[in-house]
Amino acid sequence: MLSWDRMKVFAAVAEQGSVTRAAESLHLTGPGVSQHIRKLEKEAGTTLVEREGRSIRLTPAGRALATRAAAMSALAEAAEDDLASIDTDVAGALRVGAVASALRRLVVPALADLARTYPLLRPEVVDGEGIDLLDRLQHRTLDLVVFESWDHRPATVPAGIDVHTLHTEDVHLAVPIEDNREMATLSGETESIWTVCPSGSDAHSALVHALREAGVEPTIRYEVSDYSTQLALVEAGLAVALVPDTARVRTARVRYLPTEPAVTRSLRAASSTRIPAVGALLNAMNVILAG
Repeated sequence: MLSWDRMKVFAAVAEQGSVTRAAESLHLTGPGVSQHIRKLEKEAGTTLVEREGRSIRLTPAGRALATRAAAMSALAEAAEDDLASIDTDVAGALRVGAVASALRRLVVPALADLARTYPLLRPEVVDGEGIDLLDRLQHRTLDLVVFESWDHRPATVPAGIDVHTLHTEDVHLAVPIEDNREMATLSGETESIWTVCPSGSDAHSALVHALREAGVEPTIRYEVSDYSTQLALVEAGLAVALVPDTARVRTARVRYLPTEPAVTRSLRAASSTRIPAVGALLNAMNVILAG
């Protein structure tokens, strides 16, 4: 009989195409994964994978078994969700990922509220870029992710993930306080020096796309993840920045100009499980946003 534990490992190897990446997603060592595969091949009586450099290739038998292993993994995850939805206790681990601007203004206050109400809840938090966090959510190493999606550059969400729009907000151009304009036309920002989140982030892609749509190739000299630091650069007269309303810093001596065309950003929540703690956090964030 084929072992379920080894089938689960094999499903990850088949999906990732690499023993190393499968080990990372399963929180196992590479040798541990390889040992599971060797034992599964012995149980199956045939070779399932062949190595090609640092990656692997499935044999015909491996491809056939991978289909069944993926289906078994999906059924097991669905069973876990069904059991989780029956359990009504808001307790235990809650693994949350969020972009930095949402983490500071939304996720942290919501978790603080939950901690007072549910002392047995044990939140774990990581920040990062939406694309990376959603990948972790898909591989079920996170329970809930708060990410950003820009109106003209929407984020791509993996299939099978539940998504809720928490908040949609305006994005303004932050300029030095000496700038006396009432509005900023993006097509007129040809000489501006920009600060923005690092390349590969949703915010970086959104800025570049918006300016190119306006016929401007942006000059980006400062790539920093934190909006507070971006605003410090603006205050110093070194750059301008596109800043969502929830990322504003009250003490920054800058002006926020509406843009033409207008730019908006949505904060969205994606979840991979129906455990009660996820629902409780979503409710807590909605209360904060409504306040």
